[in-house]
Amino acid sequence: MSLPVAVVAGLHSAARAAAVDRLLTDVPGSVVLHHDLATAAAGTVVRTVRDRGGVLSTGETPLVNDCACCALREDLVPELRRLADAGATRLAIVELWDSVEPKAMAEVIASGGLTVTSVITAVDPALVLPYLGNGDDLAEAGLAAAATDQRTVADTFARQLEYAPVLAVADSPEADDEDRELLAQLHPTARRVPIGHGDPAGAPAPETLARAALAGFDVEAAAAAQHPACALLPQEADDHGVSTLVWHRRRPFHPERLYAALEDLTCAAARSRGRFWLADKPDTLLHWDAAGGALCVEGAGPWLAALPDAAWEMVPPVRRAAAALDWHPEHGDRCNHLVFTSPGLDREGLAHLLESCLLTDAEYAAGRDSWRKLPPAFDTLLEV
Repeated sequence: MSLPVAVVAGLHSAARAAAVDRLLTDVPGSVVLHHDLATAAAGTVVRTVRDRGGVLSTGETPLVNDCACCALREDLVPELRRLADAGATRLAIVELWDSVEPKAMAEVIASGGLTVTSVITAVDPALVLPYLGNGDDLAEAGLAAAATDQRTVADTFARQLEYAPVLAVADSPEADDEDRELLAQLHPTARRVPIGHGDPAGAPAPETLARAALAGFDVEAAAAAQHPACALLPQEADDHGVSTLVWHRRRPFHPERLYAALEDLTCAAARSRGRFWLADKPDTLLHWDAAGGALCVEGAGPWLAALPDAAWEMVPPVRRAAAALDWHPEHGDRCNHLVFTSPGLDREGLAHLLESCLLTDAEYAAGRDSWRKLPPAFDTLLEV
């Protein structure tokens, strides 16, 4: 179907509303589709369709398997198809409820045969650090999308922020240079589009957000880019009191020493992520994902170097290309590549702590057969 669909996400609801209103103003013939999951406790999700003039229709859809997000998935594509068939809509704006993550919804829309032209996350720079530091469960904040939702505010916000190629940035009077720099370092490749508040009536609205909403979006490439083996991680930076440390080493971690340092490493930065290599699991690529003082570590499949040549054809081209750019003659793509971003980052102390967790020269020289016999300190965390 030819109807362009722009997804607008974000836990910062005021910034999200400002971004949606700007799109309605900038794109004549645009319509907003929103599912309010706040009513899930009553057993339904409320759907609203509106344009610049006001509400066009409302409706309710029941929960699916006691899950509001599942109901959203079931109802979203049919509603978008209805708008497409009517032929009067130039742009469908899907405004996601607070904690709904754009990746899943963009994939649902694309699998339904519709065209996602952009994913936009709206942010208030003054709220970036407080949200990244909020380790509360979504349920505690009244933002859970299902009874089984175990996500936190911090990790949900981080994924919303890092998936979107466009950030609609609110003109927040509370934000300072440090706040804006933190946002820039967390997602340096994003196109940041300012959205002001209180523009005079009749004033010409900037077209930048409208252009971004119609620019085009590759759902498959975006999904591949989320894999820790080829994610576009932030680069080294240090400005306005905010630093990003990029730590890259070709020697594996000692499992016990790294495990003992996890709490200090997790709390060292507002946000850290990347991939790492444990000596006792030399064939497994491990994903590091920390925000809000909490760390998620999980296996992300084998390193490419651990696969037989015949299996490489099943690996996405973007991952093969990323590995080729950083290939080591002995270890292949195995490496530690971790990125830490935070105001007031103790770069020297953090680097020293990370270095202390690597195999020593003697341990490294003992070889892989010896490494595999090291205590499997991460097995409980990885549920092995």
